[in-house]
Amino acid sequence: MKGFLIDLDGTLYRGHEPIPHAAAFIQWLHQHKLKYLLVTNNSSRTPEQVAEHLQELGIEVPAAAVYTSSQAAAQYLTEQRGGNRVHMVGEAGLRIALEASGFALSDGTTPDYVVQGIDRSFSYEKLTEAVRHLKHGATYVLTNPDRMLPSDGGLMPGAGSLAASITAASGVEPVVIGKPSPIIMAYAIERLGLPAADVWVIGDNVHTDIRGGRLAGCRTALVLTGVATADNVQEQLASAGLTPDLVCDDLQHFIELFNGMDS
Repeated sequence: MKGFLIDLDGTLYRGHEPIPHAAAFIQWLHQHKLKYLLVTNNSSRTPEQVAEHLQELGIEVPAAAVYTSSQAAAQYLTEQRGGNRVHMVGEAGLRIALEASGFALSDGTTPDYVVQGIDRSFSYEKLTEAVRHLKHGATYVLTNPDRMLPSDGGLMPGAGSLAASITAASGVEPVVIGKPSPIIMAYAIERLGLPAADVWVIGDNVHTDIRGGRLAGCRTALVLTGVATADNVQEQLASAGLTPDLVCDDLQHFIELFNGMDS
């Protein structure tokens, strides 16, 4: 039995456009009863919202097959048992994941944690409040380190860019949850219920997907449909200092190479 941890943006879709062969790849997984989980650093949406977005693109995936950095952050805090008061800098996906795990959002008192993800209404006031809590001893948890995010209009600052300002002002380094952190990878592998050696990590980003897979002891496949492309792949690999097990034009190419290895 093999399992698959699959990235979303740049691997299955780009913004509001499905990537060719993405729907067929998911169908292939279902047809062969292969275990998989869609693992995303995006903290802004719930699994249900992600599944709905995929369905709109013609990709049929149940919400239970989606695992977000917000869910992983909530799981991490639960395991720490360091208190349940959270000051959140983020959006609905993060808030819902925290509340579903029993955490109380701070009402102005000093929280046990500052948990930060993408926040497209980030402001100087939010920066100040987060820094003050960290200066008073709150633990800093970051959903994901992505400095830039793809969008329909081009790249935009990600959660990692906001974290850079909070860290610079507070002097506090965060615990990073999302890829390439071993934290989210370990949780995702546990959900599959398979040894890491039997799991493939598939994604378009060498620095997050492939590095995360390698650190977790998984096999890795880079698809050239997002951050990595046929034009820049050698530059991407050199900058990361990593070599994935497979480099694929797209997900259909992965199936062909995977079937060839299996035979």
